[in-house]
Amino acid sequence: MAEIFVGTCSWTDRALVTSGWYPRGQRDAEGRLRYYAERFGVVEADSPYYALPSPRTARLWAERTPGGFRFDVKAFSLLTGHPTRPAALPADLRAAFTRGRATDPGLLDEVWARYAEAVEPLRRAGRLGTVLFQYPPSLAPGPRSEAVVSASRERARGWPFAVEFRHPGWWQGDREHATAALLTDLDATAVAVDTAQGLPTSMPPVTPATTSRLAVVRFHGRSPHWGTGSKEDRFRHVYTERELTPWLPRIRALADRTDRVHVLFNNCCADAAVTAADTMRRLLGGTVPHQVSRRVDFRGCPAS
Repeated sequence: MAEIFVGTCSWTDRALVTSGWYPRGQRDAEGRLRYYAERFGVVEADSPYYALPSPRTARLWAERTPGGFRFDVKAFSLLTGHPTRPAALPADLRAAFTRGRATDPGLLDEVWARYAEAVEPLRRAGRLGTVLFQYPPSLAPGPRSEAVVSASRERARGWPFAVEFRHPGWWQGDREHATAALLTDLDATAVAVDTAQGLPTSMPPVTPATTSRLAVVRFHGRSPHWGTGSKEDRFRHVYTERELTPWLPRIRALADRTDRVHVLFNNCCADAAVTAADTMRRLLGGTVPHQVSRRVDFRGCPAS
């Protein structure tokens, strides 16, 4: 059975930092990461989605974490077709990007090259779990969209590559098997997700294993505002054991078919994600470091 690593989709989220989860004296950039890495074995680095990272940043992440620790790094927004602010690009590239579009055909090539350069220190250090390509709801299933994903995989040849679709049609009905086959052919990890059900944008909780190396499950919370509203509205949720328990056989089934499983919580409300990660690890039978529980109420989030 594979190793199952549980963690969260950020260690720098403002809601987590202001919740008080990090102790005094360990609230600077280095202290936060070291403290987190003492308690969890994997984390998602989401900041590269919002702005191109630098190789120096990735080197520091590797230096501040133990050898078995892994980062799942989110792809830059421009690489997955999301709206991108010019300010998210390095200053020397902004002239080729106006009104949210690349006006220079060479811009995308340069962005890919710089992103790869930035991620490389993690790979050299053995800290790179996967690169996560999260595609927007506008990427509906079909031949053109399949070509988009295939082109991204070709550019990312040699990297571990994971795909999360946000259009539910990719995993509904007969389409599920075609999507799994596509990702298997591309040697891409299919990302399973947990979201609120019964909404037009709800994602089916399917768990295909499309590579033997890695499976990824991301828990986004059960907010009724999934797919709408602000980030806080979409991801505000406190998981209960009753909600997590049905996932245990699914995660263990993935562990039977892969070498490693990453289980990540994205319910960014105060310390809700780290609390849920601790609960899931305990339910899976993993070691839970001693922590003092706290009750925090952040922006209307129920205290956990």
